[in-house]
Amino acid sequence: MDPDKEIHFQFFDSFPLIKVYKSGRVERFRTQLAPASTDPATGVTSKDVVIDSSTGRWVRLYLPKLENSSEQKLPVVIYYHGGAFVIGSAADPFSHSFLNRLVAESKIVAVSVNYRLAPEFPLPIGYEDSVAGFKWVISHANGSGPEPWLIDHADFGRVFLSGCSAGGNMAHTVALRAGLDKLEPGVVVKGMVIIHPYFSGEERIGSEVRRSDAEWAKTKEIWHFVYPGTSGMDDPVSNPFAEGAPSVKNLVCKRVLVCVAEHDSLRDRGVWYYEKLKESEWDGEAELFESVGEGHGFHGFKPTCKKTAELIEQVIAFLKN
Repeated sequence: MDPDKEIHFQFFDSFPLIKVYKSGRVERFRTQLAPASTDPATGVTSKDVVIDSSTGRWVRLYLPKLENSSEQKLPVVIYYHGGAFVIGSAADPFSHSFLNRLVAESKIVAVSVNYRLAPEFPLPIGYEDSVAGFKWVISHANGSGPEPWLIDHADFGRVFLSGCSAGGNMAHTVALRAGLDKLEPGVVVKGMVIIHPYFSGEERIGSEVRRSDAEWAKTKEIWHFVYPGTSGMDDPVSNPFAEGAPSVKNLVCKRVLVCVAEHDSLRDRGVWYYEKLKESEWDGEAELFESVGEGHGFHGFKPTCKKTAELIEQVIAFLKN
């Protein structure tokens, strides 16, 4: 059989994600892109900036409509998109729509970090890209740097990390690494907002117990697919509370908002993360918000529904607190 047509691995969640053929060819689904622009509905302007030409790393910046150029500096949200580590980008329509609305309603500057995807760029490459994006943003805190939007409008004393699904996992990893590094002078990471975050572990919890052995084996297979060098489901980036994992007391922020959805298969892991965080050595304040009756990433598929509005209101309240 033609190796370019024979499937080696396929990754289907509730929607098709990717197929990998024995030839090495990768076929992705849900690959739509939203161009950077001025959004007519919100007045938010976005643009794409390459931050490392040697790797192709880039970010998408968002700026709300400002009444005048002397308007006070704004909080900065550094955001990581979802997509199970294999699809999505800082230009995907789900992230773009969500950030346009969040930026408009909360009056923030947002930076959506694009990280390279597995399997062509298996983890931990995505983590390194995510950390690099964070470092690029905060490098502007001393008043110099290549990006005028950040120099002119960003308040580096009010920085937040955020992400959805796999991006929530990325945000946690960046928050932990940033807490172990020395931040640029004047940079304060005030909090982290993770929405429907991906975490796991060898020991099943909550609804995971009800999954068949075949389903659980597939979950493990997928993790090894995106991170071939992993130690397993208790790898610290998958299970931040596994034995031997770096202590979460090193998280760079003192406030965390964990958002979960009632019908999300990752819901119980999100609650687990929240509870473990509260029980840990971390000296901070954790909050939990649940969207009742909704599933994973619903705000991307139903951007105008009441539950999405409630989620955004909760995030805005957290950013303003």
